[in-house]
Formats: sequence, C-alpha cells, structure tokens
Amino acid sequence: MTPSVVTTALAPSAVGPYSQAVRVGDWLFLSGQIPLAPETGEIVTGDIEVQTRRVLDNLRAVLEAAQASLASLVKTTIYLTDLADFAVVNRVYAEYLSPPFPARATVEVKALPRGVRVEIEGIAVLSSPRAE
Repeated sequence: MTPSVVTTALAPSAVGPYSQAVRVGDWLFLSGQIPLAPETGEIVTGDIEVQTRRVLDNLRAVLEAAQASLASLVKTTIYLTDLADFAVVNRVYAEYLSPPFPARATVEVKALPRGVRVEIEGIAVLSSPRAE
C-alpha cells in the first residue's frame, strides 16, 4: 500500500516537514492539531475550552477531507501543558465525540508548539462502521 497525503485548507497548514494526515489503506494517521485558526495560522484567543474546540474543529476538517468524520477515530492522544485543564478538555471532547468512544491517552507535557495548552492527534479507520 502506498501512503497518500490528506490536506485541506479548512485546517491549519503544516508548519514543518509533516502532513496534516497520511492515509495507508483504510487507516488515517492524523498529525497533532493545535488551536490555530486555519484562515490566519494564528493561535485562537481564549481559554482552554476555546482552544480545545478549535483543535477538534481542525481534526474534524482533516477527517472530512478524507471523507470521514470524528466517528471514524479509533485512537486519540491528548497532550496538555496542565492536567488541571483535563476536566474542561474532557467535557468538550465528549461534546464532539460519541459512544463508542475511541481509545485514548492523555498526557501532561512541559510545553507545546507556540505556547498552546492543548494538542490532539488521532488514528482513524476509514472502513469502520464508526465512519458511517
């Protein structure tokens, strides 16, 4: 299987040597998204709730570019600079995704690109019943 790149102008452009997502067969590997506005490439202003919503909107845009949805996700990893933000991030995450929820890990990290507070990456399966 040959990997193919998935891109969309509805999510922030890659700012380094990586792709927004890479498809291999029915698998889609989504790069971590941070709270950048796709129109400007600037960090959205606001609290952790606003930042988390932007991150999930960015992930949704990349998934939709692959003819998928957030329901296609089977695994996510959430990176937080402060685990005290976990409850808010978890609440927003639950608004965007529905059961059966993807497998998930959440980790606290020292820092994230551009000083943001949250980053989320994911793996989706495109042939899954979750994708329908």
